[in-house]
Amino acid sequence: MIIYNVTINIDDSVHNEWLVWIKEHIPQVLATGKFIDAKLTKVLVEEDMGGTTYSVQYKAHSREALDAYYAEDAERLRGDGLKKFADKMLAFRTELEVIDEYSVSFK
Repeated sequence: MIIYNVTINIDDSVHNEWLVWIKEHIPQVLATGKFIDAKLTKVLVEEDMGGTTYSVQYKAHSREALDAYYAEDAERLRGDGLKKFADKMLAFRTELEVIDEYSVSFK
C-alpha cells in the first residue's frame, strides 16, 4: 500500500481560510477514485518560519492508482490551492510504502 503524504505550512494570515478550503479540497481528491481514504493532521512542532504545519495522508488503492492521479488529476487540484494561497503556503509531497501494520486493543 502507498500513502501519498502532503505536508503544508500555512501562513497565519490565511490559516482559517485555508482550513475551510482544505476540508473541501480533500473530498475532491478522494472523488478522483484513486484513494481509499485520507487523514488531515496537524504537525505538533513549532516551525522557525512561523505559520502552522499540517499533513494530509491519502491512502492510494495501488501504485498504479497514484501514478494515474499524478497523470490525470494532480496538476489541476494542486493549482487550485496555488492560485488561492500563492506565497502564503509551502507544500512538499512524499510517498510512503506501508510495510506492515500493527494495532493493539486494551480491555
